[in-house]
Amino acid sequence: MIITPEVSRTLTELSLEISRQIGILIDRNGYVTHVIVGSDSSIDIPWLDRIRTSEARLRGVRLVHSHLKEESLNQEDLTDLALLRLDYITAVTMDDKGLPKSYYSAHVNPEDEEGEPWTVLSKKVPGQLEEGILDEILDIESRMTRYRKNLKGAQKENRAFLVGVYPENNRIRPPAQSIEELKELCRTAGVHVVDSFIQRKNRLDPSTVLGKGKLEEIVLKAIQKQVELLVFDLELTPSQAKKISDYADLKVLDRTQLILDIFARNATSRDGKLQVELAQLKYLKGRLSELDDNMSRLTGGIGGRGPGETKLEIGKRRVEERISRLEQELKSLKKRREIARRRRKKNEIPVCGIVGYTNAGKSTLLNAMTNSTVLSEDKLFATLDPTSRRIRFPEEREIIISDTVGFIHDLPPELSNAFKATLEELGDSDLLVHVVDVSNPEFRQQMEAVETILEDLNLSDIPRILVFNKVDGLPEEARNELLREADLDTIYVSAIQGFGLETLLNRIEERIYSQAEAKLSSTKPWEEDEELEEETEKTYV
Repeated sequence: MIITPEVSRTLTELSLEISRQIGILIDRNGYVTHVIVGSDSSIDIPWLDRIRTSEARLRGVRLVHSHLKEESLNQEDLTDLALLRLDYITAVTMDDKGLPKSYYSAHVNPEDEEGEPWTVLSKKVPGQLEEGILDEILDIESRMTRYRKNLKGAQKENRAFLVGVYPENNRIRPPAQSIEELKELCRTAGVHVVDSFIQRKNRLDPSTVLGKGKLEEIVLKAIQKQVELLVFDLELTPSQAKKISDYADLKVLDRTQLILDIFARNATSRDGKLQVELAQLKYLKGRLSELDDNMSRLTGGIGGRGPGETKLEIGKRRVEERISRLEQELKSLKKRREIARRRRKKNEIPVCGIVGYTNAGKSTLLNAMTNSTVLSEDKLFATLDPTSRRIRFPEEREIIISDTVGFIHDLPPELSNAFKATLEELGDSDLLVHVVDVSNPEFRQQMEAVETILEDLNLSDIPRILVFNKVDGLPEEARNELLREADLDTIYVSAIQGFGLETLLNRIEERIYSQAEAKLSSTKPWEEDEELEEETEKTYV
């Protein structure tokens, strides 16, 4: 039974005597695990162990509590039922003598994604309580399991609910575009997006970003759709992430963590792995926390038996030591890159750098021009490590083409600083090829984002060619109109179909060698020899 008549009567009599709500948590074996004394209108459920819960299982305990007034289950009761994934929740009302009068019960709704996340049952009076509650609970769990099994394989794991909070006066980038880019990031990271929520708000709530009411609404939807992750389209502070995670009992990610995870997956070279680990540690440094200090060290000596160094302090110190070690390794790798750049400069081989927004088709373009097999996928940040290939033109002319990591709106500061060393090689480029995905409706905003990052890196003075890629993805009329508007600094290509590549290669050769000849004619022979001799001497030292 939900509760026996004897226990129910004891519960209501005590509740009437002290004028407070009293609740008990009962496990599936019928044992009372917790007794909770609240106020006259509510009770606070204590911290419950998370071990019992999973996406297709309930908590394993049911809550029975008293109501001093003749009222059914309120919104707070139903919210606790869904958030804590309780087996059952029951409110017992009483008469003037403290005897049980009526029972109001509810359980979670295991199947319907569109309706309410709970099912409220009809009122019962003493004498109508029947046996078989355990069978009913097990049936609810089996329906939850069947519902989850019916999902496709990719939809079972890493189910996410996206949350975007944007200023009301932001006219630069519509929220719909930002949330679509976040969906693409999730797809690249292997996260299945179930639903999303957009809110316009100029002033964020300092503790929960959205406010408690909206957060509660989102969490209820997330639990109803068996979601495991809440992904926010902004960078959360450590306190905000902890409060949201504690309240929702779900894993919380922000945009920075998502990008870091993608970078960690795609880094293959030693340099890339070190840079990603450094960015992760710098992000983690301010988010270390501990639940208690039971394992803190004790200092030795008389009068020195205080708490000593806690686990949190030990963890922070180890993170700082690792950050320092990684920075030293990256400095040594930077010196090696400088030596390689000097050798290229000594051999007078021109360098052409490919830049652009992530997933604009830079790696595909490099493969098409050089017949190479660099990894290229229709995902954000599929290529992370810089790649260089050599192209030989007629008349014994050669150039080196370098592919770099893609850019993105609001690149996290940790990643921006970590990858400045990699992007420094662009500073030695004689020409930059700015690749734009012209089939993307937001390509103009993406161009502005790339231009801003190039200015931050002091690369805006390098000559560049604008290449509109993926013209095959445009309607025929729009494609013909663009081709008519092409000028000397703008080229339209399709890297996959090979359209426009010959024109692009001719333009690159023309721009690079015309600049080299102009530079050579303006340099005196003896100055060139002195520079070469000095550079060679530096290299071998």
